Amino acid sequence: MAALVLFLLALKPMFNLDEIYSVSDFLGLCRRSVERNIPHCWVQGEISNLSRPSSGHWYFSLKDERGSIRCALFRLNQRKLKFALENGMSVVLRGAPTLYEARGDFQMVVQQVEPAGIGNLQLAFDQLKNKLREEGLFDTEHKKSLPSSVSSIAVVSSANGAVIHDIINVLNKRYPFANIYLYDTLVQGDGAHQQIIKALKMAEDDKRCEVIILARGGGSMEDLWAFNEESLARTIFACKKPIVSAIGHETDTTIADFVADARAPTPSAAAAMVTPDKTELLNQLAKFRQNLANTTDLTLEKNQLLLQQLQFRIIDPSQELQHKAQRLDEAEARLTRVIKTLKTLNQAKLKSLNTELYQHSPARFITYKIEQNKLAQERLHQKMAHSLSESVAKLNNQAKALHILSPLSTLSRGYSITQNEENFVIHNTNDINVGDIINTTLYQGKLLSKVYKKTN
Repeated sequence: MAALVLFLLALKPMFNLDEIYSVSDFLGLCRRSVERNIPHCWVQGEISNLSRPSSGHWYFSLKDERGSIRCALFRLNQRKLKFALENGMSVVLRGAPTLYEARGDFQMVVQQVEPAGIGNLQLAFDQLKNKLREEGLFDTEHKKSLPSSVSSIAVVSSANGAVIHDIINVLNKRYPFANIYLYDTLVQGDGAHQQIIKALKMAEDDKRCEVIILARGGGSMEDLWAFNEESLARTIFACKKPIVSAIGHETDTTIADFVADARAPTPSAAAAMVTPDKTELLNQLAKFRQNLANTTDLTLEKNQLLLQQLQFRIIDPSQELQHKAQRLDEAEARLTRVIKTLKTLNQAKLKSLNTELYQHSPARFITYKIEQNKLAQERLHQKMAHSLSESVAKLNNQAKALHILSPLSTLSRGYSITQNEENFVIHNTNDINVGDIINTTLYQGKLLSKVYKKTN
């Protein structure tokens, strides 16, 4: 449009300065013209180029086979949207046409979005159902078993509805032994799911309750929508106690039904599901009583028969005593024989040991050693006397030989020994000089002389 106006102005040969617009003024003129002349309207098309920036506003294009419109869904207008927008989704939206001056783009500010061909709530229900199923929240392996017997039941519902009265009536007839604790909450309307979550957490924390019934009466999808909220579904999944969902009529289905551990078609059926039937319990009790009586009678008969058999096996104490006395006498006789035999053997062994001990007696050994010592001493004395005689004779012979070789023996035959002043023996005249003092040893006595003359 802006390009068309500029083209027409270019064709005009003459123009006034008042007729010239700046770009921003011209875009503002166009925006006001669009907003005044094009009313709010419904437009159907396919979503593409969906963008969700951090600001929280959503931007996308709505297109068909021949055209495309830029759309902006601001955060405040998203509050009534129950489903998530996706590329390729066919929708019908209501919006206000305008011009985005910063880029000169024609766009629609979206105020309401409905899915084409399917309701808003139904689409939101299907989307959340598929999401939670893919995450495994509906899987059987996560379902908790209901207790076989209960003493206390928590009911999360509205105190003003007929649901709690139906549950109480069923329990009074079926199982009046269980205590009922009501956790009052809104069950429809804005913010109802938050109150339901709070009531569920209170029931979860109550240690008296063993099972929880989440219930409300029937209604439209809009009335039951609080039980289709994702936050409530995740709270039910995280609960440690088993939860029975009884929402609406049998044909009504909510997300809470898929996540809960068990689903009852009605609140009354939920009360019957979590409790046994009083009549059935009484019948079972009667059967148990009869079985116990039969078992007791049979056991008593078996024990009586066993007692009789044991009585036959009991021996008279006097007979048993006589038998034991006879065995004692036999044992005493065997003991006496064994003692005599052992005495004889031990005496023979003792005699043998005495003989062996005498042979190894220290006194006998000492006497033998004394006799041996005396003989040895005599032999020693004899040997010493003989050795002494031989030594004396040998010594005499050696003394005679020594006397013959002794210098004194030579001197006694008239020989002498002459020595110089240093006591060296003089063998010839070369060993002494004239004037030297010499010492002459005779057989008896010594002579001290001075040399006056040498001759060869």
